[in-house]
Amino acid sequence: MSWSKLKQQLESFLCPALQGKVEYRATGYRYLPDKAGLCYISVDKKNVLHMSDKTTSIKWYQTEQEIKSDPDIRIPISDEEIEAVRKETKGIVPEDRLRVIARNRKISEYAKELLLAQAALSKSNFSGVATKFLSISIEESMESNDILLNILALVDRRVGKKRILNMAEKMKGKHPIVQYFYELRLRTL
Repeated sequence: MSWSKLKQQLESFLCPALQGKVEYRATGYRYLPDKAGLCYISVDKKNVLHMSDKTTSIKWYQTEQEIKSDPDIRIPISDEEIEAVRKETKGIVPEDRLRVIARNRKISEYAKELLLAQAALSKSNFSGVATKFLSISIEESMESNDILLNILALVDRRVGKKRILNMAEKMKGKHPIVQYFYELRLRTL
């Protein structure tokens, strides 16, 4: 599907309050086949998500340390996760340390997920995800771990006020750019 057709279809699904406010932009290099196209999602003519930006990649360890030091990030630990650590350590670790070990493992997983989510994307990646978004249900897009699918679903007109308000708790564990679009959508209700 051509970029202009894809852009037209995506913008036709924007909720009325965001039409003209959220735009999908792309650049292509016809005479430079080895140079990937860039893609942007802009809000009020400001590029909010710049895909294929080499500066967005961050190191996994640095992300892990940022998560550990941020007091606002709450990482829920289930009894099953604590029990898994207990089995691996054969019960020789004190009870209070089990929770710390389980939490650190979960933080490492979140850091890896954030790193994957912030990996450089190009116009072709965006086109693939956008085409997928147009062919799957809105529920699948909302439940996906793909940040682009989440963003496209959040600005979609098929997601109503009640559903937006009910997903406040779920948004706390999402990528910051997804949270940004969630807040943007909340302001338009």
